Amino acid sequence: MELLKQRILKDGKIKEGNILKVDSFLNHQMDIELMQEIGKEFRRLFPDKRINKILTIEASGIGIAAIAAQYFDKAKVVFAKKTQSKNLDGELYTAPVVSFTRGAHFDVQVSTKFLGKDDCVLVIDDFLARGQALKGLMKIVEQSGAELAGCGIVIEKGFQEGGKELRQAGVNLHSLAIIDSIENGEITFRTDD
Repeated sequence: MELLKQRILKDGKIKEGNILKVDSFLNHQMDIELMQEIGKEFRRLFPDKRINKILTIEASGIGIAAIAAQYFDKAKVVFAKKTQSKNLDGELYTAPVVSFTRGAHFDVQVSTKFLGKDDCVLVIDDFLARGQALKGLMKIVEQSGAELAGCGIVIEKGFQEGGKELRQAGVNLHSLAIIDSIENGEITFRTDD
């Protein structure tokens, strides 16, 4: 998605450890016009009319999923929570996740009330590096008995193994921008996406 790539080059900041910061337009402050274009592109990439749930993980994925949902006929957004709370009661689907950017282990949780065997689920997230969050969300879909329509990622770090592993496993995975390398402060995008 050329618009997204240009925005990454213009406003993205590279931090130590090849961490790309896009907080000025994607995952802290959100550019709603860009988010709408992202939502339209996800709809184009995932045309399955049966998609009725979009699953993401708190917090950065919520805004992306909510805006994308308006392009999927009456799809509801469900987000996995990273911490137990008094508001999260009853039976839960849970899956372990290791966060690359946080360097932390946690269990993501979704109430069994919101996903089930009659659902067709699209998983959406902001970043894909090693694929741990995506794998956790896919485990939750599997536990629920729902059908996985695919996984949509805004920015993939193609130089890390997550996307390659998931594609080799047969996951219907589409990333809007795949970064091949971040070297000396320069971002290079994969051209075959």
